[in-house]
Amino acid sequence: MSSSEAAAPPGSPPSSTTITSDPTILSHLQNYHATRCTQSPIYTFLLGPPSSPLFKFTHASKGLFLARMVLKEEHLNVAGGIHGSVSATIVDWAGGLAVASYDLRNSTGVSVDINVSYLSSAKLGDEVEIEGKVEKVGSTLAFTEVRIWKVEEGKRGRMVISGRHTKYVKGSAPK
Repeated sequence: MSSSEAAAPPGSPPSSTTITSDPTILSHLQNYHATRCTQSPIYTFLLGPPSSPLFKFTHASKGLFLARMVLKEEHLNVAGGIHGSVSATIVDWAGGLAVASYDLRNSTGVSVDINVSYLSSAKLGDEVEIEGKVEKVGSTLAFTEVRIWKVEEGKRGRMVISGRHTKYVKGSAPK
């Protein structure tokens, strides 16, 4: 598989093939993160500065992106697993980026609702894959789904987090 393609997510119909990454959307997400997301100190702390992000985008297409990162000490709770607040912050970040990937908008509105289900855990040094996906973008609200998987033997392993993020997007559509 080339670097511009990503495997279909687990649970996809058997007839699914690879999804080609869009370089324009990928560039938009990289720029959006570097210029908008890093204005938030919490995103910079957890995801790294624009000059050396702790994650790497691996796919971007309309309404979908994938990224991978290795968990560091700042991502962990006292028991040594990924912290719940870190997971919720990733759901917030990834939901906004999914909306930005949908139609190349430069503003993704404000959060209306975020929910996170904790299904398993990941620890220091584990690589995780983050998937941000748009379910629907309307004139007022956008609905996204965010999932985090532990990477095992180079592939998605156990799902760690499943989240949903609703954003108020009225007035944020590209012109």
